[in-house]
Amino acid sequence: MRGRRSAVERMRGRVVVVTGASAGVGRATARRFARAGDAVALLARGTDGLEAARNEVEKLGARALAIETDVADAHAVERAAERIEAELGPIDVWVNDAMVTVMSRIVDSTAEDYRRVTEVTYLGAVHGSLAALRRMAPRGRGTIVQVGSALAYRAIPLQSAYCAAKHAMRGFTDSLRTELMHDGIGVHVTMVQLPALNTPQFEWSRLRFDRQPQPVPPIYAPEVAAEAIFFAAGARRREVWVGGWNACLMFGNKIAPGIGDWYLARTGFASQFTDEPVAPGRPDNLEAPLAGDWGASGRFGRRARRRSLQLELTRRRRGLLLGAGAAFAALCLGLRAKG
Repeated sequence: MRGRRSAVERMRGRVVVVTGASAGVGRATARRFARAGDAVALLARGTDGLEAARNEVEKLGARALAIETDVADAHAVERAAERIEAELGPIDVWVNDAMVTVMSRIVDSTAEDYRRVTEVTYLGAVHGSLAALRRMAPRGRGTIVQVGSALAYRAIPLQSAYCAAKHAMRGFTDSLRTELMHDGIGVHVTMVQLPALNTPQFEWSRLRFDRQPQPVPPIYAPEVAAEAIFFAAGARRREVWVGGWNACLMFGNKIAPGIGDWYLARTGFASQFTDEPVAPGRPDNLEAPLAGDWGASGRFGRRARRRSLQLELTRRRRGLLLGAGAAFAALCLGLRAKG
């Protein structure tokens, strides 16, 4: 039946596409879906990381398909989608996670920096969404998960290209969601706004400073992000936020953005760096992937939180609201009985 998965499809699990699957959040996300028994298509540029991710998915007992893909190439993404449906079956979930970034003052950045970050981090999500929609919309079902960031709401210094790309992703997603609602198409679009994460990003981002970069604390393990993405793929939520500080940052920016400007002007530079000097000839993955398997986690594991209380509360929102409603009703009845 249109808009519903058949019994056979439910037994085999979902077919899930994860872009940026060779490392970081994408790698952890692929493992999370595999543990649930879903077939996982892995899209990324780096062949070493892709092969390692494929092995991990298969060791968890799930079907895997690794396709070397630069999401900046719309035709390559479309070809990958065709192959996925031919080999794994109809796509149920598409996760747009691929990203690159540049850490630089705006005055030291180049047009090429902005072009490449936009092509991968923003247009890569557009290309993935279009490929997914061409298959999901006629069936009237499916979920697209955009992997965003608190930086989609509150930009910070030194990461202007990345912040702009995430802002653009949020704008695109809002437009897409309303068009699907207008047309009555049962494809769900959601966005997961992530906090600072312990991923290899800080080892391979393009850098124009002499100190090693770091995630802005508080830092979370990539598995926390993967859990949020997995939850978003199955829940009918407009957005999923991760991290209490993130929530404060995004709410605060709506209420008093000028205070955010003042605060970040004073703390946003130093908080993004360690005291370690940058090694000569440090490579980056802006234009091409780096060799080797970088895995999901970076080098800040000791500081990374393994769970987010805010995410847990979000996942249990319905139960909490029902409990609060019941408590309020009991209070009202008690007050009425007392006159």
